[in-house]
Amino acid sequence: MKKYLLQISLIALIFNSCQQDQKILKAYESETLKIIQISEHVFQHVTYLDAKNYKSYPCNGMVYVKDNEVIVFDTPTNNQASLELINWIGQKNIRAVVVTHFHNDCLGGLGAFHTKGIQSYATKQTIQLAKGNNEKILPQNLLTNLNEFQIGKQLVFTKYFGEGHTKDNIVGYIPSEKTLFGGCLIKELNASKGNLADANTEDWALTVEKVKNEFTDVDYVIPGHGKSGGKELLDYTIDLFKL
Repeated sequence: MKKYLLQISLIALIFNSCQQDQKILKAYESETLKIIQISEHVFQHVTYLDAKNYKSYPCNGMVYVKDNEVIVFDTPTNNQASLELINWIGQKNIRAVVVTHFHNDCLGGLGAFHTKGIQSYATKQTIQLAKGNNEKILPQNLLTNLNEFQIGKQLVFTKYFGEGHTKDNIVGYIPSEKTLFGGCLIKELNASKGNLADANTEDWALTVEKVKNEFTDVDYVIPGHGKSGGKELLDYTIDLFKL
């Protein structure tokens, strides 16, 4: 009887563990973190940065979940919010966090990911610029100009197209979801030009045109700040910076 009860307990434990692993992630909101569901497997995470002239400036990242594996694009703005995001993801395997450029709104929570043993990735240029910006915690692994990650059975790409918001800004694309994470290279509709301290305004429109020509089938576009949308965000950004 004891042996039978032990077997039942083990089966229940395994079942509960599987249930945890297969937990369906849903939209979420607290005072410090907002998660918006873009499609079945893609989420936009929003956290807040206290910046000059902005008391709480919303900053976006992306989470892609497939077959119990996860990739995150850009960290929340600080470690506390990053831990909150990691806890929301739960028992799923976070394969990578990709930093799309060297500003604090992309890597401010990197320490929390490293504490959890999650590998971080960025281009050599991003790491060098972050060092020059006196960032103490830096991405661990180098990206080239074109990279691919396998998340579950699907591929996720990162690519550098040229200068814009910064010298180093890259984008992420999920072909199976037709979803582009443009980061701060891409503007939400009706946005201003924003922070141009490290920008190349001469090349910005040309760079986004390259992105648009590469990902012709895109349905969803997540900008670095503000509301997500579709191809119209690419067109708006091109028009905003066209010389």
